Amino acid sequence: MNPQAGIAEDGQRPVVKSTAITEERNHRNLISFKVTHILLTALFLWLTTVHVIGILFFAKGFLLTRLVLDNRSECGVLPDGELSQVSDGCWHPKTFDRAVVLIIDALRYDFTIPSHRGLKEPQQKYYLDNLPLLHELAVSRPAHAVLLPFIADPPTSTLQRLKGLTTGTLPTFIDIGSNFAGTAIEEDNIVSQLKDAGKTIVHLGDDTWHSLFPGYFDPNMTRPYDSFNVWDLHTVDNGVIEHIMPLLDQSAAQWDVIFGHFLGVDHAGHRYGPDHPAMAEKLRQINDVLQQIIEKIDDDTLLVVMGDHGMDTKGDHGGESDEEVEAALWMYSKKPTFGRTETSALMPPATAKERPVGQIDLVSTLSILLGLPIPFNNLGKPIAEAFTGPKNTDWKNLVKVEHLAQSQIARYQKQYSRSRDLGLDDDAYSGQRIYLARSAEFAAEGRWKDAHYAYVEWHKEVISMYRRLWANFNMGDMLVGITISALALGLLLVFSRFSTADKASSAPSLLRSAVIGTAVGAAIGPGLGLVAPSLFSVMTGCIVSSSICGIMAAMYWTIRNRTGARSYLPSFWGWMALSFCLTQSAGFASNSYTIHEDTILLFFLVTFGIISLISSLRQATTTDRVLGTYQSILFILLTRLSSFSRLCREEQMPGCRSTFYASSNSSTSAPWQLLIPYAVALFLPEIVKAFYRGTASYAASAGFWIGFSFRIGLLLVAAYWTIDAADNGGWLADRISATALKTTNLTVARCALAIALPVGIGTFVWAKPCINISVSEPRPVLDNPGAPPRPQLTIFGYANVYGSRYLLMIPLLVLTVALLLPPMGQFSIAICTWQIMCLLEILDTNALTVSSRYKSSIGPIVLALLGSYHFFKTGHQATLASIQWNSAFVPLRTIQYPWSPLLVVFNTFGAQIICAAAVPLTVLWKRPTGKAGLRGLWNDVSGACLTHMLYYATIQLATTMWAGHLRRHLMLYRVFMPRYLMACAVLLIVDLVLVVASLAGVRAVGLSVGEVFGY
Repeated sequence: MNPQAGIAEDGQRPVVKSTAITEERNHRNLISFKVTHILLTALFLWLTTVHVIGILFFAKGFLLTRLVLDNRSECGVLPDGELSQVSDGCWHPKTFDRAVVLIIDALRYDFTIPSHRGLKEPQQKYYLDNLPLLHELAVSRPAHAVLLPFIADPPTSTLQRLKGLTTGTLPTFIDIGSNFAGTAIEEDNIVSQLKDAGKTIVHLGDDTWHSLFPGYFDPNMTRPYDSFNVWDLHTVDNGVIEHIMPLLDQSAAQWDVIFGHFLGVDHAGHRYGPDHPAMAEKLRQINDVLQQIIEKIDDDTLLVVMGDHGMDTKGDHGGESDEEVEAALWMYSKKPTFGRTETSALMPPATAKERPVGQIDLVSTLSILLGLPIPFNNLGKPIAEAFTGPKNTDWKNLVKVEHLAQSQIARYQKQYSRSRDLGLDDDAYSGQRIYLARSAEFAAEGRWKDAHYAYVEWHKEVISMYRRLWANFNMGDMLVGITISALALGLLLVFSRFSTADKASSAPSLLRSAVIGTAVGAAIGPGLGLVAPSLFSVMTGCIVSSSICGIMAAMYWTIRNRTGARSYLPSFWGWMALSFCLTQSAGFASNSYTIHEDTILLFFLVTFGIISLISSLRQATTTDRVLGTYQSILFILLTRLSSFSRLCREEQMPGCRSTFYASSNSSTSAPWQLLIPYAVALFLPEIVKAFYRGTASYAASAGFWIGFSFRIGLLLVAAYWTIDAADNGGWLADRISATALKTTNLTVARCALAIALPVGIGTFVWAKPCINISVSEPRPVLDNPGAPPRPQLTIFGYANVYGSRYLLMIPLLVLTVALLLPPMGQFSIAICTWQIMCLLEILDTNALTVSSRYKSSIGPIVLALLGSYHFFKTGHQATLASIQWNSAFVPLRTIQYPWSPLLVVFNTFGAQIICAAAVPLTVLWKRPTGKAGLRGLWNDVSGACLTHMLYYATIQLATTMWAGHLRRHLMLYRVFMPRYLMACAVLLIVDLVLVVASLAGVRAVGLSVGEVFGY
């Protein structure tokens, strides 16, 4: 056999089943092959379940939620328990009868101020100077309008901000997870207080409000719109405008409060970034609408315009950068109402640092202005400018409303401490008592201004206390989660790297041991709930005990039943793989290491390439030496080439320059980047074809799938992004309508997906081995002259029959992921695909495959490093703001579950998914068909998959432990917690890919090859 050409030469026949091998034996082998697949799938699913349990327990202690109290404020009862004597309102005389509250989603503060404020030269940005109305009225008519920086509490996602804006409470970690599955707000809030007061409430716009407040809005006047189609800039805004104007025109208004939620500014930011003509157009539209609304409202109506959060330089949000938290708040009244404090006498300031107000302050402010009680759970204070009066002298009124808010917060503190049994000592309240005493003293002396500032300091103490209080972690649950994850990692390590037992044969016994251990643990689990009820409930005790006992039983069986004598010291390559894992895990203790993780991975991959180059130069055969050297050099060059694609996170600035988009202020690609998809469509199929031809395997389905279908699919991807760029840039606006362009693009995207999924999966499942059979003319047998001539049978591609057949899966994944990524992301994925094939040749020429006698772990580990590295190169970071939500709408018009979340997952973790699916190739590439039979195939494949899983489990445990250890670190929210969440998500996704793609793909390959060559 020629291992490079894959040709069965004269006199050497491949192992093809003859009539001597009975069909019964084939049938038994086939059944055994399928059963082994089922058992290995069950084993991997059990390991995934264990990972889920460990992650959930740690998250339960780490991502705490605050206790939501059911108490409600009453109109006739003051916070101190006294009956209210106010006739025109609840706790304080009302200022307005009605209100129009407009939320301009993602209205950043600097969108509302002139570009020349504080600058020598005006900035030329599309988001500047297009919404001048707010600033002009605040300056020219200060008694009628006030413009303030409106500081959001992270996370800056819309649903969490709406909760804060209506309840006046601080967010906690776990709330971020509900952004796409909002549940009704059951705690006291301003909307429910309006409903209880008999007010008619109208909502227009973002339908998120209806998931939070079901049944609160007047059904005849309310108009909700889908909120998650971020490519639609106009439908929601036009709908709000269409319905709000007739309501304001009514001579006898049938409404009391209108909530209007505009989404165009937010969607323009997500789609294009803030510095784009579309943003200027949306801001000008909002400016015109506000001008019309101002003309229509009367003296008894309060107009409030606000942003729920800002946006970063790319138009995204979710984190805590200055651009994301600094929104704008503007209040307007036709009658003189507003004043200024000393610190805001020159409002609006040039920056948001001079006089910011918290978003939690809005609830108490609106409640008092509209004559409502302050909601029970509110922690905000009244906004001073709304109560000092138009002459800036009514400090007594301001102190009076601040006293009401202070009394309500004190009542909340008392109830919350009692419900949670916090047991706080006096030191926790000492600062608050000092400032309260001062405020009472100043008020008694008539020093109302000093009393106000004492209340301000008191409020700072309260907020600081609750921020610390709600960062109290449940160490018990965190330790349980770490314990389960660590035991699972230990089992993975022992079974994948140290056990000498055949993994395919071991799967039934290992599963049996795990089941027995789980049953024993479930039996003794309720005892934990009885012995330590403060730590475990009965259900929790069962889960913890069954998980730990199941893992321990499986590990005991693995250690007890290893067979054969071998050295457990790793080879040089094993030490290198181990050092990669351990150094990366240790590095997550450093915020700077975590921030620059992409650079560290670049170093690891280049290091591997250099060492493989040195190793290849030492190979004995010329073929291995030349091929290994060439592929190693190519691997290094491709790694360096891919480093040019980057999306810098805020902490990397200014030493980093983003190249993923057209600029750091854009979410769209530069025009020249449109050449990339066409280059990928031209060259990538040829590159894959070259690797097939290297083993004479470009035959059967390979020609149709790679040479035709894959190329057509990539051309459709290129066409999609070209049309998308034309739509974004308005290149064809005069010739083709936006609707026709969008319909065309959807059709192109769906055709590409049809090639990738139905055609690709069908081809992979039912394809025959990629071989060609050549029969020559009969020739005499040289060693037997008397024998009759017989034909010579040559099978091309036989030397790589497993690898070439399995590789058909990779293009379908590449095509799917490429469709969802912008052009620079496709550049990275194409390089990743090329590197995977280079890695396979390096492993083969250096005898480093998992099926080789060295059983090297370097292949699966380098694939994991590649997946992690190209996660960053496809425009992602371990931050919420880097999620490319637009990918949910590539083939869809609206959000559709579960497809939209799956599209975002493929976009975000596409590199890890492709690399995980490629893990079996480290076993199958150029694998001899007769090597240890099908059971040996399963043994090697499962070992490679477990090793790949081992890497991600190590990273997950490391980030979990460091996040727990550094829970008081200043960079926890910004760096360590997002990286921990990403590690957990990646581990679970890789676990599922190994089950759904890798193991299932090996089954399809085994059945296909076995059907031709015998099982």
